[in-house]
Amino acid sequence: MVKSALLVILDAKPGKEAEVEAFLRSGQPIVQNEPGTVAWFAVRMGSSTFGISDAFPDEAGRQAHLSGLVAAALRERTPELFASPPRIEALDVLAAKLP
Repeated sequence: MVKSALLVILDAKPGKEAEVEAFLRSGQPIVQNEPGTVAWFAVRMGSSTFGISDAFPDEAGRQAHLSGLVAAALRERTPELFASPPRIEALDVLAAKLP
């Protein structure tokens, strides 16, 4: 059962949109190895706005993800790629449909 989630909004610096897209795509294989991450989506929301949404069975899974490799890479690349710090929202899942 999914109980916790994250929503991260990312605003690319002008001219960095392709690099942000590549960066987000590169996170997918890393997240595959996180047993506590049951769903992960990297999305484009507009010309320069991107997002990450992920879901976890519990708070421990969410915290493990926030301490993981993708989060570390995001922190490291923020000054280079993003116009502002990522907006990270912790969500409580009320209902979900999973495969």
